[in-house]
Amino acid sequence: MIRKQDALDYHSLGRRGKIEVVSTKPCATQRDLSLAYTPGVAEPCMEIYANPEDVYKYTAKGNLVAVISNGTAVLGLGDIGPAAGKPVMEGKGILFKRFADIDVFDIELNSKDPDEIIRTVQMLEPTFGGINLEDIKAPECFYIEEKLKATMNIPVFHDDQHGTAIISGAALINALEIVGKKIDQVKVVFSGAGAAGIACARLYEKLGVRRENVLLVDTKGVVYKGRKDGMNPYKEYFAVDTEARTLADALRGADVFCGVSAKGIVSKEMVKSMADNPLVFAMANPDPEITFEDATGVRDDLIMATGRSDYPNQVNNVLGFPFIFRGALDVRASAINDEMKMAASNALAMLAKEDVPDSVIRAYGGKRIEFGRQYIIPKPFDPRVLLREATAIAKAAMDSGVARTPIADFEAYKDSLEARLGKTREVMRFFVHKAQRSPKRIVFPEGDEEGILRAAQIIVDDKIAKPILLGNADEIKERIDVLGLDLEGVEIINPRRSPKAPGYAEALYQIRQRKGMTLLNAERQMRTRNVFGMMMVRQGDADGLISGLTQSYPETVRPALQIIGTKDGVKKIAGLYMMVFKNQTIFIADATVNIDPTAEDLADIALLTAERVKRLNMVPRIAMLSFSNFGSTQHPSTEKMRRAAELVHQRAPELIVDGEMMADTAMSPELLTSLFPFSTLKEPANILICPDLTSANIAYKLLARLGGASAIGPILLGIKKPVYLLTPGVEVADIVNITAMAVFTSQHESGEYAALNK
Repeated sequence: MIRKQDALDYHSLGRRGKIEVVSTKPCATQRDLSLAYTPGVAEPCMEIYANPEDVYKYTAKGNLVAVISNGTAVLGLGDIGPAAGKPVMEGKGILFKRFADIDVFDIELNSKDPDEIIRTVQMLEPTFGGINLEDIKAPECFYIEEKLKATMNIPVFHDDQHGTAIISGAALINALEIVGKKIDQVKVVFSGAGAAGIACARLYEKLGVRRENVLLVDTKGVVYKGRKDGMNPYKEYFAVDTEARTLADALRGADVFCGVSAKGIVSKEMVKSMADNPLVFAMANPDPEITFEDATGVRDDLIMATGRSDYPNQVNNVLGFPFIFRGALDVRASAINDEMKMAASNALAMLAKEDVPDSVIRAYGGKRIEFGRQYIIPKPFDPRVLLREATAIAKAAMDSGVARTPIADFEAYKDSLEARLGKTREVMRFFVHKAQRSPKRIVFPEGDEEGILRAAQIIVDDKIAKPILLGNADEIKERIDVLGLDLEGVEIINPRRSPKAPGYAEALYQIRQRKGMTLLNAERQMRTRNVFGMMMVRQGDADGLISGLTQSYPETVRPALQIIGTKDGVKKIAGLYMMVFKNQTIFIADATVNIDPTAEDLADIALLTAERVKRLNMVPRIAMLSFSNFGSTQHPSTEKMRRAAELVHQRAPELIVDGEMMADTAMSPELLTSLFPFSTLKEPANILICPDLTSANIAYKLLARLGGASAIGPILLGIKKPVYLLTPGVEVADIVNITAMAVFTSQHESGEYAALNK
């Protein structure tokens, strides 16, 4: 429940409003100022003067949208004027930035003259890459958009019209599929003949609804041929020969109701009169044409959508405009046309059929979400909408001939979209791409767990790896069916019935017979899925293992050490965390295995970490952390870190390593240059080796919680073959990412990676 004062405080406390301008370039020195403004700014000015298209190269125009309104039709508030509408326009700017990384200036115009608005917007074209018209009343909004689209060479989009149409269009596609009706045969009633109603009717027609099957209803009743009262050319297009005169008449026998009108105008009796399996899209905000409770109370066969987040199937325009503009801007489209709108609807409809990420499920109460009557369109916070919809828009712009800079490599484009979602997603795309070049066999001992099965579906679909699921085959197949997955062809092995179990037991006995293990004990151990999976990896029947979702850390690490063993020359394994920030990535070790490592252990850990960092095409810069800088305090702990740095330098003199040093020193080139110019570390460290498990564990968790970093790991270092650990409660997306990392590691360990990259 949002109280009035809550909303007023949100907008007024601290910095007023909701937006600010943030510099994207440094402006801390006199040189920076000279580059940002005079005299340096003259150079890009003259380049643009010589070639006007270079404005997209040297300025923010290509990622800048104007949200323009005159405040004549604000939300459910009506004509409240441009100043009173400004909080809404600022909010629109936040949504553009949050969901699609698009910058916005909101511009409120003090005019109700359509031609004056048109001329003003036309004069803004040099500044913006796109125009989002907002909250302008009908029918003026139709005229304004049409004129601007015809005269401007950048995308113009009136979200009040097309946003609702696009999102509800996706709902229509999926709902009709669920109820088994064909789009060219359904009777559709539209309540509301303003901007959104007309746009919905137009797009539905493009999607396949026949115009003769459409009844448009406004405040005067049904729009029919020959009606004079309250008509305009936009309504006239949908005028039909009909005896129906009221909304009740129109809804009798209708298959679909699309409401963008007013609260409570649809009665229970009207819903009862509709055809079997009706679709009721009651999208008036904040109160629908009929409440969810009333509609579902009289019909148990209907599918309902509203504009509200507290009911199923929310038609929320934020599913449309940010991603539509993202795709349009990225190909420098000259317009947003019908082909692009239909592409958006179809992309959203298809996405709703995919498995829903755990992050989305958690954001919406933790209950399972799957395609069906209660879920026909994606949730607004689904991060995949950007990837699917922006890509679909870009392709449609190219196919329809309005893209001026077509995309040549859509995989690279998807990578750029992932990067806009955050540095972590960009980093993980690297591992996914590498894994896809040569997928490996990865065994999952917890093969009957829902998270593993859902991850396996993505792994198979994206060709990241060849998953092997351990467990009871019948139970796993039953879980697959319940979850609605398609894992046909994925290998399922029951260790208790595997013909390889006796051979594995004999091999395990040979490994451990001088460690107190008998053959009988080895045979019993083979019934343990973790042990069986480790033997698969050791014997070459799998290339890596991922476990730990339901088990303690030692239950995975111990058999890994006993069965797979450490690499030659490695005495201690370690747990590494990759900490991904917005502008940098650092690595922290050892946060999971060695409680109080010696200087020799720390040197080993540093070398193992450096080896792993090199694989990512990064230059390792190692800092041995402590509570003092270079001997300022004498203590066994500081001496240990200083000795560890010396050992690393002796064993790998080519590496950049120094210590002991404080954490802030390690990350500050200014401190290193001014106070410790002798240090071999000239740039911020990207590998932080902590003196013990306690400090490393605390550091990575604080950075994740308070520093805004994403923690990827633990990555087990020093094992001969890839064994990756999961933590209880890990999300499906993380399991997929860790699988990609395991494949990447396997490629390196086998020597295949070098061959792949020749």
